[in-house]
Amino acid sequence: MPRIVGVDIPKEKKIYVSLGYIYGIGLANSKEILQKAGVSPDVRAKNLTEDEVSRITAVIQKDYKTEGNLRREVGLNIKRLMDIQSYRGIRHKRGLPVHGQRTRTNARTRKGPRKTIGAQKKAAAAPGAKPAGAPAK
Repeated sequence: MPRIVGVDIPKEKKIYVSLGYIYGIGLANSKEILQKAGVSPDVRAKNLTEDEVSRITAVIQKDYKTEGNLRREVGLNIKRLMDIQSYRGIRHKRGLPVHGQRTRTNARTRKGPRKTIGAQKKAAAAPGAKPAGAPAK
């Protein structure tokens, strides 16, 4: 299993797909990286030579933010929004959708499982007492 930028990538998949397992690299970036490194996108990850792996790693480290650095930057951006109490920051803090989606229905991924709020039974009346809605005599 080849290791690129500290991530074990799947060895049976083509390299342009395997690079997508690195946080911050999608298909478009993956193809661009392989073109810069001079590696065929159709080769399987297990068939890469050490030289090809090192060229891919060098291109990624030079031109792209990935994994820990990217996660840290995104986290700090969200924290900054929460600190200045912008609308987006408040939505992050409350765990609600940030990009304008409806919340009356759906939004279960952000809001979590439903918390049922329904009618609750009244406490049992003492024996011999009048029911609450009974008319007075």
